[in-house]
Amino acid sequence: MRELKLALVLAATLAAPVWSQTPTCDAFTGPKHELALRLLHTEHPYDCCDDTLDRCLAARPTCALAVRLAESICRRVAAGQDEARIGRSLSRRARSMVGGGAPAVIAIDPATSVGHENAPVTLVVYACARGPYCSKLVRALVQEVRAGRLEGRVRLAFRCFPIRGHEGSTEAGLAFTAAAELGRFWEFLLHSYRHFDEFAPSRQREWAVAVGLDGDTFAARAADPATREKLVASKKEGIANGVEETPTLFINGRRWVGDLELGELVDAVEEEMDRLGGRQWYQP
Repeated sequence: MRELKLALVLAATLAAPVWSQTPTCDAFTGPKHELALRLLHTEHPYDCCDDTLDRCLAARPTCALAVRLAESICRRVAAGQDEARIGRSLSRRARSMVGGGAPAVIAIDPATSVGHENAPVTLVVYACARGPYCSKLVRALVQEVRAGRLEGRVRLAFRCFPIRGHEGSTEAGLAFTAAAELGRFWEFLLHSYRHFDEFAPSRQREWAVAVGLDGDTFAARAADPATREKLVASKKEGIANGVEETPTLFINGRRWVGDLELGELVDAVEEEMDRLGGRQWYQP
């Protein structure tokens, strides 16, 4: 236990809100304690320190990323994930954050963006209007950007990507696009996602009225061929950027292939802000 506490003592003492920390590992016993120790002794951060996590945590100055990854391991061990799954998750996170290649070309539409337009991090989500998990994750991300951990620091941009296998995805995508053109995109999206299980194409006019739109104007805009063209262009853009399923996210143009779990996404975005702000090292 002493070795584990030594490895995580930095995590327990960091008070700055830029790092998301938990004391979870200190409470481990038995197999969870052994698994956490093993992972800390074998996994390496993908930036700012070339050693194992436990050695990086003991170094001065200390690699902030090592702290983040150690805490991610602790959360996953606490959740009952096995060693192989945790290793795969860390590998996917590394590919997401340091992957090579040019950033994806994405058309950011102010009408479908929320957050500060000059924020250092732009988080883009390609989502289906009828995607079950999209309906949950997008709402959670909007809350984080508007009044949560990412408030004032991140711009969230939505790109519509209808999935053929989701019944009603085209009709719902046209409604999302029409609402954006009429200035009530986020209100309509959040209302639609909150009432996800009540969806029917015939109800979309009713939902538009509920968020302050004129029903006839909305219906006409949703039926306009130009609206369909805009929806098709959004999907083509996603396909060009390698999107095959939803939700798919990009952090400052880099595709996120890590876990689609809110805490992990917020932590990755904060890691990006650390990097851009030169906060990669901690000197206790």
